[in-house]
Amino acid sequence: MKTIQLRRYTLVDGTYDEFVAWFRSTMPFVRPAAGFAIEFAHGIRESNEFVWAVSAEGDREAFLALESAYMDSDARAAAFEGVPQRVAASDIRFVDDAPLA
Repeated sequence: MKTIQLRRYTLVDGTYDEFVAWFRSTMPFVRPAAGFAIEFAHGIRESNEFVWAVSAEGDREAFLALESAYMDSDARAAAFEGVPQRVAASDIRFVDDAPLA
């Protein structure tokens, strides 16, 4: 069993390229090292949006425990050190499994 969290961001105007560059250079290393998998990540330049999903093994309670440890980690602090706020708004929710088969 794994739990998936969908993360939808509206980026600060004019920061799309910088955000995507930072995400590509940082998240594929920091999140997996903390026990997460990045399911996908896509940007929509025209509307200044970025959508991605992160998962972890276990139920929501296990995900939240792992996320709490990640949020308090030195690795996360280092990843965000000196990075300006580029997310104007976010919508972060858990998703339900809806297999197509």
